[in-house]
Amino acid sequence: MPEAHAVRRDRLRARVAAAGADAALITNLVNVRYLTGFTGSNAALLVHAPVADGAQGRPGTVLCTDGRYTTQAAEEAPDVEVLVDRQTAPELAKRAVRDGARRLALEEHAVTVELYRTLGEAAEGAERVTLGRAVEELRRVKDADEIATLRIACEIGDQAIAEMIESILVGRTERHIALELERRMADHGADSPAFPTIVASGPHSAIPHHSPGDRRVEDGDFLKIDFGACYRGYHADMTRTFVIGNEPADWQVEIYDIVFAAQKAGREALAPGVETSAVHRAAQAVIEASGYGEYFPHGVGHGVGLEIHEDPRMGPTTDGKLDACMPVTVEPGIYLPGRGGVRIEDTLVVRPPEDGGPELLTITTKELLVL
Repeated sequence: MPEAHAVRRDRLRARVAAAGADAALITNLVNVRYLTGFTGSNAALLVHAPVADGAQGRPGTVLCTDGRYTTQAAEEAPDVEVLVDRQTAPELAKRAVRDGARRLALEEHAVTVELYRTLGEAAEGAERVTLGRAVEELRRVKDADEIATLRIACEIGDQAIAEMIESILVGRTERHIALELERRMADHGADSPAFPTIVASGPHSAIPHHSPGDRRVEDGDFLKIDFGACYRGYHADMTRTFVIGNEPADWQVEIYDIVFAAQKAGREALAPGVETSAVHRAAQAVIEASGYGEYFPHGVGHGVGLEIHEDPRMGPTTDGKLDACMPVTVEPGIYLPGRGGVRIEDTLVVRPPEDGGPELLTITTKELLVL
């Protein structure tokens, strides 16, 4: 996608200029991938600000990596200059000064104290300024290719869970179920799990981020599965909660129906221009009205993309507004310590009402299933 990467870099150049910098040094590897397509484990990127009309042009983008990735960099980032040096960020800082940069913008959230000092020595004579989270802000809104890739990631998860729920789960350990689900996602084309799969049974389902263990699934359990596929770098996210073996108890039906209604309210609140905190409040209001407000301890959702947790974050005190083409999760839950819990989560793309409203990417049923 060289054209898409070039467009992204042009958008970043405007941010660099707005920061009053001559160039930006990108050290967050996820952001390097977003701007170039390069997927290696050691890289940094130098992006120059645009020059004024009539001024002499500055050099183009420079990607620095080490000798392990010379061929890979040329293949994945064919439209940028590639510099080979293991000390990627310091070498690009030196390059920036040689290219005439007097103010160098840094991703300070992605720079250690040690690296900050090293860059000061490497870019001697240049002032270091902050770029902030400019690239992360650009990543919030996805283009059509990104959404298409994320859609496939979600389809992989739907296929895998559909196969899993047809098998016998009683007596199997949480860890076994998690590994089997991840294998099935790989069989359907996933590069990897989007994150360590959560399988939580019985009282463990009341732990929002339980790590699968050796507990065996029993009749009458809630079984909460939070999982997703990573496909071409894009991360899907879905949670479904089931009842095992027996017809659900009254308390299980009660809290499941509340979470179901809360999740529906959160989904329906998604629209361009809506405050992120308003989406959380829409779901929270349903749970609080039912008397379980203290058992919903986390934000209702977050963005997804090249990372499993991206902006925008949607919680009770988050700032900012949604925009069209933002993929986000909606995932309210109720967790009763020692008894069990429910979370229902979808990945959706924010769309305006005239385009049909939010686009649902994870289509596995949300009805309470007894397995």
